Amino acid sequence: MRILHVITTLYTGGAEKLMVDLLPRMKAAGHYVELCVFDGTHTPFYAQLEKAGIRIHWLHKDGSVYNPLNIFYLWRLMRKGWDIVHTHNTAPQLFAAFGGVLCSVVLVTTEHNTSNRRRDWKWYAWIDRWMYRQYKKVICISDQAANNHCRYIGEKDSQNVCTIYNGIDYNKYAVAVPAKDVKSLGKKIITNVAGFRYQKDQPTLIKAMQYLPDDFHLCLVGDGERRTEFETLIKDLNLAQRVHLLGLRSDVPEILSASDYVVMCSHFEGLSLASLEGMSSGKPFLADNVDGLREIVEGHGILFEHEDAKGFADAVLRLDGNKAYCEQIVKQCQKKAVNYDISVMAGKYLDVYEKLIG
Repeated sequence: MRILHVITTLYTGGAEKLMVDLLPRMKAAGHYVELCVFDGTHTPFYAQLEKAGIRIHWLHKDGSVYNPLNIFYLWRLMRKGWDIVHTHNTAPQLFAAFGGVLCSVVLVTTEHNTSNRRRDWKWYAWIDRWMYRQYKKVICISDQAANNHCRYIGEKDSQNVCTIYNGIDYNKYAVAVPAKDVKSLGKKIITNVAGFRYQKDQPTLIKAMQYLPDDFHLCLVGDGERRTEFETLIKDLNLAQRVHLLGLRSDVPEILSASDYVVMCSHFEGLSLASLEGMSSGKPFLADNVDGLREIVEGHGILFEHEDAKGFADAVLRLDGNKAYCEQIVKQCQKKAVNYDISVMAGKYLDVYEKLIG
């Protein structure tokens, strides 16, 4: 099969990380796979895909991913004989739907979250319904994501929905060697891996450092439009020596291995790859109690209440003071994470493609 995936950027994020893990496996299975990125800024994920032999098309560098000209650029690429065009994120979903009206191609998309901001715009619902009708298959990455999507879009327009759980390369995280530069930052390291954007809630983690002893350090791996906001909060709380913005890194398994605790803090999730990777790392994993995190963490890792900085700090201190409890949480997390293997996911995606093209 000739397969084109389309995504907005290759900055830090679950959908972006999925491209890094999924596309080389599809290529190794004997398929011709390329990627279109709206914003072609070079990042560690971009470099990893190039190294894996995945050809990357980009429409521009910087600028808005919602530029209407992207419809024309994407349509030109979509015309080039693909069996499947698979989109991720809002702008590619919408623009590929327009492009699909003008050329004959099988469209597939993935819903990566349990919620999104445009569902709050009642005037936008008819556009979404039209858009999703252009897709032969809408793949949701968790049961909660599928339930929320179907409730939003309506039963009539939900016949093309299925669920395929996200996957990770478990062994890469379970046996990683600790990153020396991270290990040297402080006695006890708490790490969060996430883009600096609205969906994530790094401010709660930063505020939590006020309730933890000075030998605890927080590492935020990622970047994005909220970086200046985070820098200001860190400065205002006098935490510059204990909160470290590590930027975009390609050695996330090694960073997690160098950490003492791994956390995901969000307002909502789909099925968080970063969380599954954290649960694989051999470190205690904590997350706030929201859709998309609750369903994979509950009964395995530690849940704290949404936006509860002190509750998170208290949960860390309970782990830190009880070695047996800490080891129990690690075992439970790894037992859960090992079930989400990326190879299983890749096979299910390819099965969907093959059925659609008959």
